[in-house]
Amino acid sequence: MMANSNIDSIWQTPLQLPKLKGHQVHIWRANLGLSTPEIEQLTTLLSTDEIARADKFRFAKHRRKFIAARGILRQLLGNYLEVSPRSLTFTYSDRGKPQLATDISLQFNLSHSEEYALFGFALNHLIGVDIEHQRAMPDALKIAQRFFSAREYKMLVAVPLEQQPKLFFQLWTAKEAYLKATGTGLSGSLSSVEICLDQRESLYLSTIKQDKIIDWSLYCCTPATDYAAAIAINAQISTQDVNYWHCNYVSDRAL
Repeated sequence: MMANSNIDSIWQTPLQLPKLKGHQVHIWRANLGLSTPEIEQLTTLLSTDEIARADKFRFAKHRRKFIAARGILRQLLGNYLEVSPRSLTFTYSDRGKPQLATDISLQFNLSHSEEYALFGFALNHLIGVDIEHQRAMPDALKIAQRFFSAREYKMLVAVPLEQQPKLFFQLWTAKEAYLKATGTGLSGSLSSVEICLDQRESLYLSTIKQDKIIDWSLYCCTPATDYAAAIAINAQISTQDVNYWHCNYVSDRAL
């Protein structure tokens, strides 16, 4: 299943830290354009290997956004687990997907593009998120022809030219969210799973043989103007149980 959302209509700023229940999915958006003091504060939350990864970025703007995304992730995880963000340790899959080393019941995923980051949280269910800045894509059809299935390519060329970039990023983020949830990422091949259209014109996950992947839910949202995002989770989750939160940076925690 797939649901779309309008900008700001679904994003809520919580008055207090929300509790995550077993049947819920929490999605957070965060603006990564933080001040220098805020970046410095978030840096103190990171592990030595995260700081080393940040230092490898050639440009300061990329380093700052990495620190912001990882620091906010630690804040959010610390909120859910009621522990210090600094105390969290991660393990990584062969494909680089992070996971908590001590509490694997809390599943999470993050993605960032340009000025925004997206974070997804669920209990005992694999989850993947992807966010992309929608930009001019003069070669969108060539990319789709290479990485998308024949049916997805046909879906893309069928819409008016001015609508193709938006649909391209909807398809791309949906496929990438699923691959991130399974832990394969792009190495799993964008063509290994299809995004199909049902009779109600809703998108859903399918195998290349057109077998509907019934144990997964797929949601699309619009985090900000000119951004596309998608969430994939290996459970049948109703629309009412997907909560969208706007994350504000507050001292040593995120709310």
